[in-house]
Amino acid sequence: MFDVGFSELVLIAVVAMIVIGPERLPKVARTVGALVGRMQRYVANVKSEVEREMQFEDLKKLQQEIQAQSQEFKNTIIAPSSQKTSPAQTEPQIEALKPIKKSKS
Repeated sequence: MFDVGFSELVLIAVVAMIVIGPERLPKVARTVGALVGRMQRYVANVKSEVEREMQFEDLKKLQQEIQAQSQEFKNTIIAPSSQKTSPAQTEPQIEALKPIKKSKS
């Protein structure tokens, strides 16, 4: 995030020692550390929430794709069975399959 080296940290510490004073510097350092920690936790929470939302959206898309494929599969199964022929059309075929009776002569 910020590119701060060791020399910059030493300079900040010296300026803080002069401005704040040695008596209050430890208390200010603890307060700044606590605030930085809170900020880091907040940023981590926001990142995890965004990631969860993205995963949720991916799962919703996957669910929609699966439902669409399922519906398409149902349509391919139901469509041929709904085009069945009427019983009148199938009777000649059934009679053709009946065994032929032999007559006694």
